[in-house]
Amino acid sequence: MSLVREEHNTDIGVIKRLPKTLITTADTYTNKFLSLEDTLSQGHEFNIESQQEFSKLSLLNGIFEHYKSLLNEIEELQKIADSDPSLKNDATQELHSLIPEFNECSDKLFEHLIPPHPFADKACLIELHPGVGGIEAMNFTQDLFNMYSGFINSNKWKSHVISKQKNESGSGFLGAILSVDELGSYDKLRFEAGVHRVQRIPDTESKGRTHTSTAAVIVLPQMGNESDKEMDAYERTFKPDEIRIDVKRASGKGGQHVNTTDSAVRLTHIPSGIVVSMQDERSQLKNKAKAFTVLRARLAEKERKEKEETERAARKEQVTTTDRADKIRTYNYPQNRITDHRCGFNIHDIDGVMSGERLQEIIDAVSKHDIQQQAKALLGSEEATM
Repeated sequence: MSLVREEHNTDIGVIKRLPKTLITTADTYTNKFLSLEDTLSQGHEFNIESQQEFSKLSLLNGIFEHYKSLLNEIEELQKIADSDPSLKNDATQELHSLIPEFNECSDKLFEHLIPPHPFADKACLIELHPGVGGIEAMNFTQDLFNMYSGFINSNKWKSHVISKQKNESGSGFLGAILSVDELGSYDKLRFEAGVHRVQRIPDTESKGRTHTSTAAVIVLPQMGNESDKEMDAYERTFKPDEIRIDVKRASGKGGQHVNTTDSAVRLTHIPSGIVVSMQDERSQLKNKAKAFTVLRARLAEKERKEKEETERAARKEQVTTTDRADKIRTYNYPQNRITDHRCGFNIHDIDGVMSGERLQEIIDAVSKHDIQQQAKALLGSEEATM
């Protein structure tokens, strides 16, 4: 038996039944749904959390009921085909059309039974930093920023730039932070976190040699509303002795205002040592609000990862270095190919992906791979306790 799926080979195709452990889980969710449904029928009011839970359980219950109905039909048709030769052809034809529908339903139920990410419903921040490769790494960082901007626009999501540091001595970005304000965008984009490697001939290369450079992408959940009105609330989430706030004059180009106003802000979270600097805005208040947004996101991700590491040996999900060896994806321009090394997915359309239009195909492939890995871990742990 496969840890992920009980696949039964028949003369008319593969039937993907879920393992008994997941069926038991589905039964538990069904009982919880029926209990909430009974509570609602008695006129009790739901709070927002109960409403959201009821909605999710209702969807899962509908898929599970369809799964059981289709499986029952398949088993009945198989009995007919085996016991009555005169009806075997008719039963086989029905099975040919029914089994693909059942397998699709099984896949959908399978995905809904995997525990969701704790920050799945959050908006997110995307941080980008050049890694190995000098100016070319900075150019690639800017290309990735444009790719994510195109992807966000194609999905019609709201977003805004929190910070963008251009390379004043040349082209490219020294770093950037993009706020994606769509709820649930963290779950969609979290697999982009890691070291991205590019192989191409830079515009400045006179001998036509291919260079290899990297950029680091970090995806963080947004843990609150980052509007200016909420800035005081951010500070109240920390004890007075946890945060050190330093202000200074902004550096770099920007005219007289930048050189004479103490608008730049640096926050230091003393317990963790996390430091966030922000100087994009002319207003010290706005820079402080943005800095607290980034600090809260980094702390939330740090705490989540520490919790996972104490509970189980989780695979690395965020960037620890910008070395080429730690790459999650390679963008090979001479071959017009992008390869995601976590799942082995290849797509031959550099322009389509870098515009953001075909990035979803890579995200879907990595997401599917992650679900399979979670399922193996889930079923493995359940079998170990049996």
